[in-house]
Amino acid sequence: MKKFELMLNAIQVPLDAVVLFAAGITAYALRFTHLATGIRPVLFTMTSHDFVRVLITVVPVWILVLATNGLYTMDSNRKFANEISRIFFACTVGLAAITVYIFFRGEFFNSRFIVLAAWIVGMVYVTAVHLFMRLIKLYCYTRGVGARRIVILGSGPITDRLAEIMNHQKSLGYTIVARYPIFNEKVREEILALDGANEVDEILLSNPKASREETLTILAFAEENHFTLKYSADLFSTLAPNMRVSAIQEIPLIEFRRARLDGWGKVSKRLFDILGSLILIILTSPFLIGGAIAVASETGRPIFFKNTRVGFRGKLFRTLKFRSMYQKYCTEWGAATNPAALEVEEKLIVEQNSKEGPIYKIMADPRVTPVGAVIRRWSIDELPQLFNVLTGTMSLVGPRPHQPREVAKYSPEDRRVHAVKPGMTGLAQISGRSDLTFEDEIRLDMFYLENWSLVMDIFILVKTPFAVIRRRTVV
Repeated sequence: MKKFELMLNAIQVPLDAVVLFAAGITAYALRFTHLATGIRPVLFTMTSHDFVRVLITVVPVWILVLATNGLYTMDSNRKFANEISRIFFACTVGLAAITVYIFFRGEFFNSRFIVLAAWIVGMVYVTAVHLFMRLIKLYCYTRGVGARRIVILGSGPITDRLAEIMNHQKSLGYTIVARYPIFNEKVREEILALDGANEVDEILLSNPKASREETLTILAFAEENHFTLKYSADLFSTLAPNMRVSAIQEIPLIEFRRARLDGWGKVSKRLFDILGSLILIILTSPFLIGGAIAVASETGRPIFFKNTRVGFRGKLFRTLKFRSMYQKYCTEWGAATNPAALEVEEKLIVEQNSKEGPIYKIMADPRVTPVGAVIRRWSIDELPQLFNVLTGTMSLVGPRPHQPREVAKYSPEDRRVHAVKPGMTGLAQISGRSDLTFEDEIRLDMFYLENWSLVMDIFILVKTPFAVIRRRTVV
C-alpha cells in the first residue's frame, strides 16, 4: 500500500468529522431562517450549546457508520458512483442514530426539521469533500505524484491493452517503469536493481498462459522482496484466499496480498503499538529500573545490548535488551563488534546448539552472568524492546526478529514473515517457542500474518505473561 494513498485516507477521516459537524450546525441554523420559521415557529427549547453537545456525541458514531460501510477502504479503483451510494446509505443510518438520540431526549417531534436537514446537508457535505479529495488524488496522479510504479510481466493483446490504458490514463495512478515478456534470472536482477533505486512498487503478471511453476516462481519472488503482485486472469481465480479484486476498465486484476495487515489494519496496529508500549513502559517501569540497576551493579556499563536483527521488509535494525553476558563476550554492543567474542560464539553454536535449521539456541551458555540468568529466565532482558516498539522498528505482537546470519539461511518462502514488523511476542512465544522447531515457528508466524486481527494481538499479549510463568516454573 502506497504511503500516498494511506495518507489521503487518513486525512479523509478528520475531514469527514469536520463536515459532519458543520452539517449539524448548518441544519440547526437553517431552522431559524425566515423561511423555516414562517412555515412553523420554533417551539423546541434545545439551545445551541445543547445541540453542540449532541453533535459531539453523534459525529463519532456517524464516522463509525461511514467506516463500517467501506468509505475508508484502500480501493484505489472504486467508482465514484459506488462511493456516493455508500455515502447515502451511511448517512441514512446516521440519520437513524440521530433520530433515536433525540427521541430519547423527548424532543423528537419538535426537531424533525433539524433531523431531516442534517441528513440532507450531511450527504451533500460528505459527498463534496470526498469528491474534493478524489480530485486532489487524480490531479496528483496526472502530475506523477503518488503513482504506483509497476513492472509488467507478459505479452499479448491483454498486456498491450493494459499498458496502453496505464500510459494514457494517468489518473489511474500507475507509472510503468519496465515491461518484460517473460520472467527469468536476468529479469529478476533488473527488477531488483530498479527496486534498489526505489522505482518499483508493484508487479503485474499479465500472461494467462503462464505455467503454474512460472506463476509460483514470480509469486515467491514478489513475496521475498515485498512487492505487491497483481495478476490479470479470469474471474474464477478470485476465489482463492488472501486476494483482492480490482479492475482497470473491463480487465479484472487480482492482487496477491502478503498479509491481512494492510491499509487501515496497519494504521490501527501502529496506534495500538504506541498506546500499548506507553502503558507497558509505565507498568513495567519497576522491572526496567531494577534490571538496569542489577546489570550495572554486577558488571558495570553498558547496560544495554544492541543486537542487529532483520525487520520489516528485510531492513536491519537494532534490538534493545538488557545485557545478560559478560562484557568480553558481547558480540555486538555500542557501535563496535568483538571478533574474539564472535569466535567464541561460533564455537558454542557448533558444540551446544539445541536447535536445527537456520536459527540457533546455545544451551548452558557459559557467557551468561548470574544476573543475566535471572533476567533471561523471566524475560526481563527483553523489556527494553518496548522502546523499539514505541519508535516503530518493532511491534508488540509479530514474528520474532532473527539475526542476519540466521536469515541468510532462510528459504524464499520463510522470508515472507518480513511482510510485517517483528514483535516482542507472538504465537510462537505463547506456544512454547523454546521447544518448537524452526518449521513450526514459521508455520505459526504465517498463520498470524494470514489471520491477523487486533483481537488476536490482545489475546497473545494477555497470554504472554502466563506463558512465561508456565515455561519458567517447569524449568
